[in-house]
Amino acid sequence: MNADAPPPASLPRSPARPRKLDLQVIFSWLLADGIVEKDAVKAHFAQAQGILKNAAGSMHPLTAVAQCKLVSGQPPHRLLTLDILSEWCAAKVGIPFIRIDPLKIDFTRVADMMSASYAARFNILPVDIGPAALTVATADPFALEWEAEIAKVARRRIDLVLANPLDISQYISQFFSLAKSIRDASKGNSQDLALRSNFEQLVELGKANKQFDANDQHIVNIVDWLWGYAFEQRASDIHLEPKRDIAVIRFRIDGVLHQVYQVPAAVMLAMTARIKLLGRMDVIEKRRPQDGRIKTRMASGQEVELRLSTMPTAFGEKLVMRIFDPEVVVKTLPELGFPPDDAARWDALTKRPHGIILVTGPTGSGKTTTLYTTLKALATNEVNVCTVEDPIEMVEASFNQMQVQPGIDLSFADGVRSLMRQDPDIIMVGEIRDLATAEMAIQAALTGHLVLSTLHTNDAPAAVMRLLELGVPDYLLEATLIGIMAQRLVRTLCPDCKAPDGALGDDVWNSLGGSWNLSKPATVYRPIGCPECRQTGYRGRTGLYELLTVSDAFTRLIGGAADLAGLRQQSVLDGMKPLRIAGAMKIIEGVTTAEEVLKVTAALSAA
Repeated sequence: MNADAPPPASLPRSPARPRKLDLQVIFSWLLADGIVEKDAVKAHFAQAQGILKNAAGSMHPLTAVAQCKLVSGQPPHRLLTLDILSEWCAAKVGIPFIRIDPLKIDFTRVADMMSASYAARFNILPVDIGPAALTVATADPFALEWEAEIAKVARRRIDLVLANPLDISQYISQFFSLAKSIRDASKGNSQDLALRSNFEQLVELGKANKQFDANDQHIVNIVDWLWGYAFEQRASDIHLEPKRDIAVIRFRIDGVLHQVYQVPAAVMLAMTARIKLLGRMDVIEKRRPQDGRIKTRMASGQEVELRLSTMPTAFGEKLVMRIFDPEVVVKTLPELGFPPDDAARWDALTKRPHGIILVTGPTGSGKTTTLYTTLKALATNEVNVCTVEDPIEMVEASFNQMQVQPGIDLSFADGVRSLMRQDPDIIMVGEIRDLATAEMAIQAALTGHLVLSTLHTNDAPAAVMRLLELGVPDYLLEATLIGIMAQRLVRTLCPDCKAPDGALGDDVWNSLGGSWNLSKPATVYRPIGCPECRQTGYRGRTGLYELLTVSDAFTRLIGGAADLAGLRQQSVLDGMKPLRIAGAMKIIEGVTTAEEVLKVTAALSAA
């Protein structure tokens, strides 16, 4: 049955050619497509009618149908969500369906096409503006009385697409409000912007106007939107980057940077001042790097911490905000990606009464998350856990945390020396960077403390060579080192859209499995893209872990003119699975792809 087909006799009749998308039309189509059974259609229609009548405001009929939580009568018998119903409806009327992606929409240009009240009146939203066409998203493909008027104003033809009605309403509110804030903030600073010709004038202007710009209501709105949008997009970092004429906002999502928007340089200057003010940083000082911290809340009410870092650049101050979710420290090791056998070995290591455990890997590989998760599990009422960090990543009430302060000669080594007089059971050193810190960590381990720290090396065995290069005597390593873990983070395939992709080639699998003779999986999966993963095909990240437990044989190698190849070979004999093998196992489980594993382990081999 097509759009002109009459509804079933059990429902009120709709016009032969619909003028508006209503429940009669929708249920006629659902029945014709076999999505709703004939004997149930009347009850479902009445339920949707009741939802519409009880709605506080005007509700779209597709939204009412979605709230009925119907299950499709056609395979694969999916729950009829609003997105699924909207896509189905678009196919019925023969126009494209679009999932609105704010990352791809220039909302200041969108706001120039019509007023917010006009867009809200017809529940329409421009989503793309080209030289000849204006693409407009609508939720009612039959109510087009606005089309001719907008085409005349825009001087372009109108290309219709259908979108989720709730998304349209939400983004109308966000886009037009944000565009107004940016426009008004830019007007307030346009004359000042014209006066600036070099970096020094930029600094002086910031000094003169910091209070006005930082507290301007438009800037407050923009910063609040930025944070809310970053939380919604699952961003781990927010980058505010000044350029010559404009400034760029980028988010890091699942380890990959995405450009979100461009704003005028004057607006970025005011946004940076606002954020620095909230982070208790020196707003006037723009010539040297600064660090700060902000605690705020998501829309859900959950507390979130932001760690701020500024850096002077040629065109102004670059600001990066790292987002820390407090829920991270209550995750279990399996939730971080630990295989069961490695989780058991790690638990056994961290329950030892004394010794040094190292976590290695590049910046952003999740070392701090692993340590915080571990310390949270160990920090009972009977245990004194102390940390010395630079900076303190997340404030945790169950730890006693100390911040390194180079300006007052409080280094990692000084911090550890101080902590040893605080009757600690467990000490966490943020990073071993030099011989002094390494020696103090070893002294702490020798005097009966469990010490956890991080080190920057490619893999676990290389940590031994790094400590020897720093000047740590081999006999001290033999006496204190009990375990080393290297780790990486890989993006995980979205469970809602990943698809089978046949088998891997032998060359690719051999580069992953090496001499381990792992059975090549018959089927691997590839990313597709859906609304849940923001069309990337990936959602979230998981860890790859390489856990080395120091055995007697390994200890003898440390003191016997150790070489890296020999250490790696002994580590494998002692039960360590290299990072690439850990990645190959994630591929076998269908968690990630070979491309992701090879990318993050490019400097390593399988053996």
